Amino acid sequence: MSDSSGARGDGEQRLPVRRVTVVGTGLIGTSVALALRSRGVDVALSDPDAASLRLACDLGAGHPLEEADDPTSAPADLAVIAAPPAVIPSVLRRAQDRGLAHVYTDVASVKASVLAEAERLGCDMATFVAGHPMGGREKQGPGAARADLFLGRSWALCPTGKADAQAVAVVAEVARMCGADPLVLDAAAHDRAVALVSHAPHVASSAVAARLLSGDDAALTLAGQGVRDVTRVAGGDPAMWSEILTHNAAPVAEVLHAVAADLAATADALRALADRPGPEEASDRVLAPVHDLLERGRSGHGRIPGKHGTVRLPDYTVMPVVIPDEPGALGRLFAAAAEAGVNIEDVRIEHTPGLPLGVAQLHVLPEAVDTLARALAADGWSVHPGL
Repeated sequence: MSDSSGARGDGEQRLPVRRVTVVGTGLIGTSVALALRSRGVDVALSDPDAASLRLACDLGAGHPLEEADDPTSAPADLAVIAAPPAVIPSVLRRAQDRGLAHVYTDVASVKASVLAEAERLGCDMATFVAGHPMGGREKQGPGAARADLFLGRSWALCPTGKADAQAVAVVAEVARMCGADPLVLDAAAHDRAVALVSHAPHVASSAVAARLLSGDDAALTLAGQGVRDVTRVAGGDPAMWSEILTHNAAPVAEVLHAVAADLAATADALRALADRPGPEEASDRVLAPVHDLLERGRSGHGRIPGKHGTVRLPDYTVMPVVIPDEPGALGRLFAAAAEAGVNIEDVRIEHTPGLPLGVAQLHVLPEAVDTLARALAADGWSVHPGL
């Protein structure tokens, strides 16, 4: 069933999923449970951390799996193992020995090492479909979980050649029920892909954030949205990320070596420029590595899929609107846009230090800019199109 071409699972068989057991009530496990509960699925929860399990249940993610019950009389349609990569194979083996479900999947961000260890432990690979929902947050635990965490995201499925077709169909259906788009690919291809789009970027973000330790308070006061965007994911759990990187070491190292080479070439060019007598001595030849990296960076950013699918939409126009820092202000702004018949595709808010206001950066389609600007201005908003 493995498809290294990256074919999406849209043509697969759709099967009803009524009962799911989630083993692990952290961010991802609880988010899966919340998404399935919103679709009317009966979700049982299990976690060795009693406090985490209790909070997930209190959030409405499901009910506790009674360990004393014999699950073989009524196995779930699917068991989702939301545990660290190192323990997934052993948890899978115990769950299969108990007959916890008809089909099993996991949500780890690495796949090849998990599958290899599961094979070594003698897990039933016919009923196990390794998975990875491409959604997450820098926060951890059930308290950070969201039912919409996977909405519009890809959900990688990495079945081995032993996986049963119906098992793949069940996991693909659960991904769709969580609002995600299932994508079948080979485990090694998956690990190379996430090294490029997730794991190495996290390390790069951490490297930038680590430099902030050397900055004084005055420097950090100047921190704007740019550095916040670049370092957001650096707030993740170091222990968890150390384990992820350990399980995907070679692909991540390859990407980081390439990034390091780009940064070194840029740093050398800037140092050479700084050592010249004056700015007028700068030449295109000296700055060529800098221009090259910036151009390739812009082109690479342009390849990131847009919110409506895999084909990136034309760039949105950003319309700055001054907004008071008070309850309900953002809701009133959105209501005014809705009244004008304009969809806000994305929004960023820049707060003004020391002042009770900020700037809402509204991302809209270019053809809607004039309509929205007129409507908001007529409603009393301070609008600044073209900035």
